[in-house]
Amino acid sequence: MPDVTVLTSTMHFTETRPADPGTTPVVFLHGNPSSSHTWRNVLPVVGHGRLLAPDLIGMGRSGKPDLAYTFADHARYLDGWFDAVLGDEPAVLVGHDWGGALAIDRAARFPDSVRGTALFEAVLRPVRPEHLSPQARARSELIASPEGEVMFLDHDTALRQAYTFGVLTPVTDEDLAPYLAPYPSRESRRPLLAWARQLAEPPAELVGRLEQAGSWLKASGDVPKLLLTFENSATLLIDERSIAWAREHLASVEIEGLGPAGHHATEDRSAEIGRAVGAWLDRHALR
Repeated sequence: MPDVTVLTSTMHFTETRPADPGTTPVVFLHGNPSSSHTWRNVLPVVGHGRLLAPDLIGMGRSGKPDLAYTFADHARYLDGWFDAVLGDEPAVLVGHDWGGALAIDRAARFPDSVRGTALFEAVLRPVRPEHLSPQARARSELIASPEGEVMFLDHDTALRQAYTFGVLTPVTDEDLAPYLAPYPSRESRRPLLAWARQLAEPPAELVGRLEQAGSWLKASGDVPKLLLTFENSATLLIDERSIAWAREHLASVEIEGLGPAGHHATEDRSAEIGRAVGAWLDRHALR
């Protein structure tokens, strides 16, 4: 589990290496308030290949430099991680939550560097109030209010809630501990609040980037895409309306339902996600 120097800090990542050095890397990008720990039960099921899972800057075991932790900050550090670890080597990107948005943003900016994208519970477009369920809309309003700082900074309430209410089956204390460990203080939890508020109130710069990424999604018919969907939870970001939008706006997309899960679906459906991604990689000779 190495660390690599990126810009003004370090980024941690996990990696499995295959016997075949020519295998296309598959990079797994987590969301908020997560880390590469979210992939612990997914990667072994994906199967063979070079599989990498970084902790985004400010998250997990990566460094926590003095940043605003905007989407642009995350993308800049992630670009630096790709340069340091993979260089010019093309990769397949798998993204959850904001990790999905970072995946398609990178694909839109460096189309020759991405061979395929697999997404689930991802931010695929600028999120507006009408896209959200009443429950999710109320939570966004709460996060944008002063109470958001209490939830995210004064306490680790929001982090704990992700793995109790954002899943169908609450994670065990043993599995929760690695999620909590990187965030022992108010300062260490700033990246989590920054991410949440960018979803609640997307700044204009982020809206523009997501719209550019959306244009790539629609125009890139030569790039295989997989959208995994779930059901039976009020916390889901990708609902029936979003699935209908994806069918219209994602070129060359395969949509596969994997059954009941919460937003943090890697906790509820790790084996199903791993098998679906592995089968998709094989169908398109992506590894």
